Amino acid sequence: MLDRFEDLQTFVTVVQAKGFGKAALRIGIAKSAVSRRVQELEDRLGARLLNRSTRAFSLTQVGEEFYARAVQVLADLQEAEALASTGSVDPLGTLRVSGPVSFGILHLAPVIGQFLDRHLQLQIDLDLNDRFVDLVDEGFDVAVRIGHLKDSSLIARRIATIRHAVCASPDYLARHGVPKTPADLKRHRGLVYSNVDEAAYWRFHDPDGGRPYTAEAGSVLRINNGDALREAALAGHGIAVLPTFIIHRAVAAGGLRIVLPEYARAEIDLHAVYPSRRNVPAKVRVFVDFLVERFGAEPYWDRDLEQGRRDGRGAHSARRPAADK
Repeated sequence: MLDRFEDLQTFVTVVQAKGFGKAALRIGIAKSAVSRRVQELEDRLGARLLNRSTRAFSLTQVGEEFYARAVQVLADLQEAEALASTGSVDPLGTLRVSGPVSFGILHLAPVIGQFLDRHLQLQIDLDLNDRFVDLVDEGFDVAVRIGHLKDSSLIARRIATIRHAVCASPDYLARHGVPKTPADLKRHRGLVYSNVDEAAYWRFHDPDGGRPYTAEAGSVLRINNGDALREAALAGHGIAVLPTFIIHRAVAAGGLRIVLPEYARAEIDLHAVYPSRRNVPAKVRVFVDFLVERFGAEPYWDRDLEQGRRDGRGAHSARRPAADK
C-alpha cells in the first residue's frame, strides 16, 4: 500500500513540476527512479497516463482524470493524518496558486504572510501570470481570476467587485482639459490596455443607464500591463481606463485624478476558482475563506478612493468613481 501512495505522489509531482528531472529534484531521488515509478504505475493500471516525447510530455485523457483523483486522494490522506495526530484538520503541504500579475503583486503578495502565519504547516507556491492557466493540467490548487469565467467545469467563489475608472494626471488635465463626456475623449491621448478589445475598453453607459456608448479615443500608447499603464498616466502621457485596485494609491496621493465618474463602466468580479471535486481540500477552503475575509465586502482600495475624493484629490466630480451602482 505504501508503494501505491509513493507512486501516486511521484506521478502528481511529475505533472506539477512539468518534467521527470524537476520532479526528481523535488522528491530527492534519481530521475530514473521517478520514471520507473510512473512506468510501474501505468503497468499496474493497464493504462497510459502520459504521452512522452524527447522534449516534453502531456497528460492523456485517462491521465487527466487520474491526476485529479490522485490529488484528491493525497489531500484526503494528509487531512486524515492531521486529524489523527492533532484532533483537527489543519491544512498542510504546498498550495499552488495562480494569479494575475498586477493584482498578485499589489494585493496578493503583501497579505500571503498573514495567511501563512495562521497555517504554519502550509507552504504556498504563487505563480503570477495574466493568462488563464489550466488548473488540472498545470497542477494548480486554486486560481485567482478577474473577469468573466468561461470554464464551467471549475468551482468559482466570488470574492469582490472590480471597478474601473478613467484617470489622468493633474498636469495632463491642465494641459489638455478635462473631458466632460466620453465624446470628448476623441480630443485626448488614449492609453490602452492591450489585453482587451479596444472597443470594449472605451465603452461606457450614460448616467441615465441608457445604451452602451463606445468612445472614439485617440489612442497613442498600448501596453499589456496595468502597472505600466498607470505609470504612463502618472507621467502625464494621456488618459487611461484602469481597475481601481491598480490606481487607488496614486489617486489617494493626488498623482492621478478620476474623470467621467458619472459614466459607468461595467463591473466585473474577482473570483477564486478550483477544480470541481467532491471534497475540497482543507488548504483550498481556508485560502479561499481568507481571500473573502481580506478582500470581500467593499475592498480597501475602493475605500482609499473614497477617502481621496473626500480630501479633494480623487475626482473632478462629487460623484462616485466610474462604476456601476
